[in-house]
Amino acid sequence: MANVNLGDAKAHLGALIEQAAAGEPVNIMRRGKPVAQLRAIKNIRKPIDVLALRAVTSRMPEQTPDTSAFIRTMRDAERY
Repeated sequence: MANVNLGDAKAHLGALIEQAAAGEPVNIMRRGKPVAQLRAIKNIRKPIDVLALRAVTSRMPEQTPDTSAFIRTMRDAERY
């Protein structure tokens, strides 16, 4: 795990992000004490299956009022 002072981290942020993305966490230090850590994100989102989404939404009933009327109704409803 690399330790980098804050000034160097500002100057070389792009390289430090690449290093963290490659699997090596980077500690950012201020006055010799760690204040932040850069590390890779482990759970990257899965891509959306467009065909499956279309299959689900095609079976949904049409909304009765159009969107603008629905929004106005929600906006003008009695406030709590």
